[in-house]
Amino acid sequence: MPYTEHSADGLALLLWAADPDAPERLATPFFHAAAAGAMELPVEVYFTARSVRLLVPGVAERLRASPRHPKTVLDAMREAVSFGAKLYACTDALHAQGVDPQALIAECAGHGGAVQFMARAADLRWRCLVF
Repeated sequence: MPYTEHSADGLALLLWAADPDAPERLATPFFHAAAAGAMELPVEVYFTARSVRLLVPGVAERLRASPRHPKTVLDAMREAVSFGAKLYACTDALHAQGVDPQALIAECAGHGGAVQFMARAADLRWRCLVF
Protein backbone atom coordinates (compact mmCIF):
# COMPACT_ATOMS: atom_id res chain seq x y z
CA MET A 1 0.00 0.00 0.00
CA PRO A 2 1.99 3.03 -1.17
CA TYR A 3 1.49 6.31 0.56
CA THR A 4 -0.66 8.93 -1.16
CA GLU A 5 -0.53 12.69 -1.49
CA HIS A 6 -2.45 12.81 1.80
CA SER A 7 0.17 10.78 3.64
CA ALA A 8 3.22 12.01 5.48
CA ASP A 9 6.31 12.76 3.42
CA GLY A 10 8.38 10.46 5.59
CA LEU A 11 8.95 8.78 8.93
CA ALA A 12 11.87 9.55 11.26
CA LEU A 13 12.65 7.16 14.10
CA LEU A 14 14.83 8.18 17.04
CA LEU A 15 16.48 5.29 18.87
CA TRP A 16 17.10 6.51 22.39
CA ALA A 17 16.14 3.63 24.71
CA ALA A 18 17.13 0.97 22.18
CA ASP A 19 20.06 -0.32 24.23
CA PRO A 20 22.09 -3.40 23.23
CA ASP A 21 21.87 -4.47 26.89
CA ALA A 22 18.08 -4.78 26.49
CA PRO A 23 17.77 -6.79 23.24
CA GLU A 24 14.05 -7.38 23.76
CA ARG A 25 13.54 -3.71 22.77
CA LEU A 26 15.59 -3.83 19.60
CA ALA A 27 13.58 -5.50 16.84
CA THR A 28 10.41 -3.39 17.03
CA PRO A 29 11.89 -0.12 15.69
CA PHE A 30 13.27 -1.91 12.65
CA PHE A 31 10.03 -3.80 12.02
CA HIS A 32 8.23 -0.44 11.96
CA ALA A 33 10.90 1.04 9.68
CA ALA A 34 10.58 -1.93 7.29
CA ALA A 35 6.78 -1.67 7.31
CA ALA A 36 6.88 2.04 6.48
CA GLY A 37 9.46 1.39 3.78
CA ALA A 38 7.28 -1.37 2.32
CA MET A 39 4.54 1.25 2.08
CA GLU A 40 7.02 3.28 -0.02
CA LEU A 41 7.36 5.90 2.71
CA PRO A 42 10.85 7.40 3.13
CA VAL A 43 12.32 6.31 6.47
CA GLU A 44 15.23 7.70 8.47
CA VAL A 45 16.47 5.99 11.64
CA TYR A 46 18.59 8.10 14.00
CA PHE A 47 20.80 6.20 16.46
CA THR A 48 21.62 8.09 19.63
CA ALA A 49 22.76 7.32 23.19
CA ARG A 50 23.74 3.64 23.56
CA SER A 51 21.86 2.63 20.41
CA VAL A 52 24.90 3.72 18.35
CA ARG A 53 26.61 0.55 19.62
CA LEU A 54 24.28 -1.38 17.28
CA LEU A 55 26.21 0.15 14.38
CA VAL A 56 29.50 -1.37 15.57
CA PRO A 57 30.39 -4.46 13.52
CA GLY A 58 29.58 -7.64 15.43
CA VAL A 59 27.18 -6.14 17.99
CA ALA A 60 23.74 -6.37 16.33
CA GLU A 61 24.53 -9.72 14.71
CA ARG A 62 24.93 -11.31 18.16
CA LEU A 63 21.61 -10.02 19.51
CA ARG A 64 18.08 -11.42 19.26
CA ALA A 65 14.92 -9.77 20.58
CA SER A 66 13.82 -13.18 21.88
CA PRO A 67 15.32 -16.66 21.96
CA ARG A 68 12.24 -17.73 19.96
CA HIS A 69 12.77 -15.13 17.24
CA PRO A 70 14.75 -16.51 14.29
CA LYS A 71 16.25 -13.18 13.18
CA THR A 72 19.11 -11.28 14.73
CA VAL A 73 18.84 -7.55 15.32
CA LEU A 74 21.19 -7.07 12.37
CA ASP A 75 18.78 -9.09 10.21
CA ALA A 76 15.97 -6.73 11.26
CA MET A 77 18.14 -3.69 10.51
CA ARG A 78 19.05 -5.07 7.09
CA GLU A 79 15.41 -5.77 6.33
CA ALA A 80 14.54 -2.14 7.08
CA VAL A 81 17.42 -0.99 4.87
CA SER A 82 16.25 -3.31 2.08
CA PHE A 83 12.94 -1.40 2.11
CA GLY A 84 14.79 1.91 1.81
CA ALA A 85 15.38 2.97 5.43
CA LYS A 86 18.44 5.15 5.97
CA LEU A 87 20.41 4.59 9.19
CA TYR A 88 22.18 7.60 10.72
CA ALA A 89 24.61 7.71 13.65
CA CYS A 90 24.77 10.65 16.05
CA THR A 91 28.39 11.82 16.17
CA ASP A 92 28.06 13.03 19.77
CA ALA A 93 26.71 9.63 20.84
CA LEU A 94 29.50 7.87 18.96
CA HIS A 95 32.03 9.98 20.82
CA ALA A 96 30.31 9.43 24.19
CA GLN A 97 30.28 5.66 23.60
CA GLY A 98 33.89 5.56 22.41
CA VAL A 99 32.90 4.33 18.95
CA ASP A 100 35.09 5.11 15.93
CA PRO A 101 32.83 7.00 13.48
CA GLN A 102 34.77 5.50 10.56
CA ALA A 103 34.29 1.88 11.72
CA LEU A 104 30.53 1.36 11.41
CA ILE A 105 28.55 -1.34 9.63
CA ALA A 106 28.03 -0.89 5.91
CA GLU A 107 24.28 -0.36 6.41
CA CYS A 108 24.92 2.97 8.15
CA ALA A 109 24.16 5.74 5.63
CA GLY A 110 26.15 8.40 7.49
CA HIS A 111 26.02 10.75 10.42
CA GLY A 112 22.96 12.58 11.66
CA GLY A 113 22.05 13.76 15.11
CA ALA A 114 19.90 16.17 17.04
CA VAL A 115 19.75 18.90 14.40
CA GLN A 116 18.73 16.54 11.60
CA PHE A 117 16.16 14.72 13.72
CA MET A 118 14.70 17.97 15.06
CA ALA A 119 14.42 19.28 11.49
CA ARG A 120 12.28 16.23 10.70
CA ALA A 121 10.27 16.64 13.91
CA ALA A 122 9.60 20.31 13.08
CA ASP A 123 8.52 19.46 9.53
CA LEU A 124 4.74 19.00 9.60
CA ARG A 125 4.97 16.73 6.57
CA TRP A 126 7.01 14.12 8.51
CA ARG A 127 6.01 11.84 11.37
CA CYS A 128 8.40 10.90 14.17
CA LEU A 129 8.59 7.96 16.55
CA VAL A 130 10.90 7.54 19.52
CA PHE A 131 12.06 4.12 20.68
